[in-house]
Amino acid sequence: MSSLKEFQVTFDCADPVRLARFWCEVLGYVIPSPPEGFATWEEHHHSLPPEKQVVYFACSDPSGKGPRVLFQRVPEGKVVKNRVHLDVRAGTGLVGAERLATLEAECARLVALGAVHVRTLYADDDNESCINMQDIEGNEFCLD
Repeated sequence: MSSLKEFQVTFDCADPVRLARFWCEVLGYVIPSPPEGFATWEEHHHSLPPEKQVVYFACSDPSGKGPRVLFQRVPEGKVVKNRVHLDVRAGTGLVGAERLATLEAECARLVALGAVHVRTLYADDDNESCINMQDIEGNEFCLD
């Protein structure tokens, strides 16, 4: 039996470049260098005819440990809750008030980038605190 070596996470979206830039800020990922001869991706995109405008855009973990994240343009908007979502592990190893303070600080940073704070789930006897959020296109994710 062969084991999985690598995978990427793919988001359907309206604006691949904008969403990739948002998630780079969230995850500490990087966008690849633009093609040779172009100073920026925007310059490259504007050089293309309309039928070849950006449909896909990706970002990656600069350490090479995390999965590549691909954003692909689709014609339809988001209608229902995601069936899969990312858990952004901002509070790993922390508990109680220290964990909640860390999550709230990260939530404030992401809200400043355009994310939406949906709700905070406070610690109980079984689970530590986490925060439900939405990215700039409404995709759900959790800070935990």
